[in-house]
This record gives sequence, C-alpha cells and structure tokens, in this order.
Amino acid sequence: MRIGVLKEPANENRVSLVPESVKKLLKIGFKVVIETDAGRNSHNIDNDYTNAGASVSTRSEAMSCEIVICITPPDITKMDAGQILVCVADPFRNHDNVRVAASRGVSLMSMDMIPRRLSRAQAMDVNSSQDNLAGYKAVLIGSAHVPRGIPMMTTSAGTVRPCKFVIMGSGVAGLQAIATAKRLGAIVYASDVRKSAAEQIESVGGRFIEVDGMDDFEDESGYAKPLTPEFIQKVNHTVCEVASDADVVVTTARIFGRPAPITVPANAIASFKAGSVVVDMNADVGGNCELTRPGEVYTTDNGVTIVGTKNLPGELAYTASMLYSNNMTTFVSTLVRDGELFTDLDDEVLVGASEGSEFYVSGMGGVLLCHDGKIHDKQTRLMEVIK
Repeated sequence: MRIGVLKEPANENRVSLVPESVKKLLKIGFKVVIETDAGRNSHNIDNDYTNAGASVSTRSEAMSCEIVICITPPDITKMDAGQILVCVADPFRNHDNVRVAASRGVSLMSMDMIPRRLSRAQAMDVNSSQDNLAGYKAVLIGSAHVPRGIPMMTTSAGTVRPCKFVIMGSGVAGLQAIATAKRLGAIVYASDVRKSAAEQIESVGGRFIEVDGMDDFEDESGYAKPLTPEFIQKVNHTVCEVASDADVVVTTARIFGRPAPITVPANAIASFKAGSVVVDMNADVGGNCELTRPGEVYTTDNGVTIVGTKNLPGELAYTASMLYSNNMTTFVSTLVRDGELFTDLDDEVLVGASEGSEFYVSGMGGVLLCHDGKIHDKQTRLMEVIK
C-alpha cells in the first residue's frame, strides 16, 4: 500500500502530511512517497521525511500511488481507475473535479465533507482544525493593523483604554477569535444567528449581541441555515451599529457550499471610525464585507482598513499542516483492513449516517463523493447541484 503526498500550488503553503505522521502510517503498513519539496513552504524539508522513513520522489511517482493525498485537488485526468484521491474538493463549488473523478473511476474523498457530528469523525475534522487557526490568525492580523494598543494600560503618562473587538459569528473560528481577542486584553462583543450561542460566547469572555426575533438558525448538519433577506438586514443593522465604534471587526459567516453572506454592507463601512480594521475571514468565497477585495489589504477613503486575506490557515503553515496531517492520518487509517486497502461502504464517515440515525443528514453522503465510476448514491444534494 502506497500513499503519495503532493506538493501544493504556489498559493498554498501547507502540506497534507508532516514527517511525524509518516511514522504512524508506516506502522499501519503503508509506504509513503513524498513529492520533492512538498513540505518546504511549511518548514518540513525533504530530509525530515526521509529520516522519518518516507521516500522523496517525483510528482508522477507520488501521483501513481494507490492513495494520493493533498489539500488542493490535482489534475485528476492524470489519475487512473481504482486510485483513491483524498483532498479538500469543495464539491459544491468545484463540480468538474467530481465529474472527472467519476468518469475516470477514481474514488474521490473530500475532507471538508467529514460528518462533524459523529464523535468518531471529530479527530478527522479538517474544517474545525483549520477554522480554529483561522480565527486566531484573524485577530492577530486585525491587531497588527489597528493603530492602537489592545489591552488597558495604566501609565504615568495616562491611561490607555482597551480596544473594542466585534466578532461576527461564533462557530469554531468565531469562538477562537473571541478567546484570542480577550486574551490580548480587548473588550469583545460577538454575534450569531443561533440564540443558543450566547452561552458559548460568554464562556470564552465575549458579550453577546442579541437581535430581536433571533432563533436557532442551524441546519441538521451543524451549519448555519440561509436566512431570509429581511432578517439578514435586521441582523446586519443591529451588529453593525455595535461595530460602528469598534477598533477591530472580524467576520466569520460562512454557509456550506454557498457564497459568503454579506454581513457588513458598504453603508456600514461608511459609519465605521477612522483607524478601524475589518478582517474578512471569507474573502476566498466572496467575502462577508461588501467592500472586501479578495487577496488584498487596503484602506477606504474614510480610513477603514479592510483585510481580504484568502487563506488564513496558510498564514500559519507549520501548525496548520501538523493539524491537517493529524486529521488526514486518522482518516486514512480507516481505509485499511487486515493490512489491505478497503472502502467500507457501511462506514458512516465515508457514506453518511443511515436514515433514522440521530446523525442522519438528508442528502449528505459523507466523505466519499464518487466510487466505481459514479457519484455515490447518498450524495443526493451534490447530484442535484451538479445537474
């Protein structure tokens, strides 16, 4: 059994497997082939991999392995029937990769489709591990751009008041952002479309921003539901009013498989104070701020700095790679039975929970997108979107 680890594109500093994980996979019975310089941008050099027991070779050699792992999907037309590709396929936005994999008989497994409510799947949940780092980094970036000290300081020259942060959303990324800002000494306000999030926000030091008519807008898979335009406007208005005198605003709202919702409209930016910073965590999928320029940092005419960094986990490439690698190693280990590769079509992580289970999510079939030349039967939501 061979696992090939690919070097990522130039805009991705992470790597899908770190040397420490190589040792674990060798114990299971894998041979590991690393593409030359695959880990260089995350500070995992080729010599580290060879010392761990892997072989370092060409891309074509890594691509020829029975299992190919990466973050960004490679050119699937260069893969053969029977191979397994494990990556972050983002299938609802990148339909062609699913079609090509199915047509070539490649088993495509997407790590962003991990059924996060299954307790066994939590050690494989790349969304949570990477979002956690993204929330942390977003606060650090905001703090670096704001022209003020963050904590309260009492000095002989006078008292420095603490910065005010507003975190829009309290999922994994949002909660980490709240906690990080609080640790830096800021006063932190936070919002969410789930009223039940108030307790979580307060547990990490935030102050909950409540909106009249708020309910638990969460779907059965644990992601935020799309909201009505009227309620979105109401939430935006309320939260942006609180944010109008904030020093740093971090937006985190992301709807699985859809463009990011606008939570900071242009007219709100006009009311924000000069010197404030907006860090848009979803610039890669359109942005939560109407004025975000994906991949850019710029300052508006009224002095608001808007940060549109597209890959926040990639800004912490060493740590992000380690966590992603741990998730990947745990997942790949489930593909082995009695020393051989085995795709268990009864495994809920691969194909989703069965109807009637408390973890069942209609139309969501788990990690396995296509197998044996076709999109897997349980991926009905995906098939509807692709059609």
